[in-house]
Amino acid sequence: MTHELTTSIEIDAPPEQVWAVLIDFDHYDEWNPFMRIVGRANEGATLVVRLMPPGGGESAFEPDVTRSEKNREFGWLGHLVVPGLFDGEHRFRLEPLDDGERTRFEHSETFSGILAGITLRFIREKTEAGFEAMNEALKVRVESIAADEKRESVESV
Repeated sequence: MTHELTTSIEIDAPPEQVWAVLIDFDHYDEWNPFMRIVGRANEGATLVVRLMPPGGGESAFEPDVTRSEKNREFGWLGHLVVPGLFDGEHRFRLEPLDDGERTRFEHSETFSGILAGITLRFIREKTEAGFEAMNEALKVRVESIAADEKRESVESV
């Protein structure tokens, strides 16, 4: 049985700007309260991901990148110890809004495996809070960069 956790937020910037911040793992420590990532956003790559949910314990794992479509989608598949025990398919999707001037950012994960139901009873609330915290922080970061770029282009005219 699978269990889905999905959050979303609208960001006042085009998908290209959201994507640039999302895959810039080296700067996550400057804005992302929920996760740190080491690695590259290339399909087939293995990442090192450290999660820090609000009020929860820190965890680290090494998922494999399963999706990386520039300006549209990035995702990975991770496992607890062995596949089939507790698996998580994490996804970030970017949907252009208003002729590409804004973006709907969807942050989700599908959990499966024989321990998924019981494990989610303990981590669901804190994990969802982590997703929401990351979404809000991403919005602030991207909109700040977009505003700075607009200001610079106006000043250069």
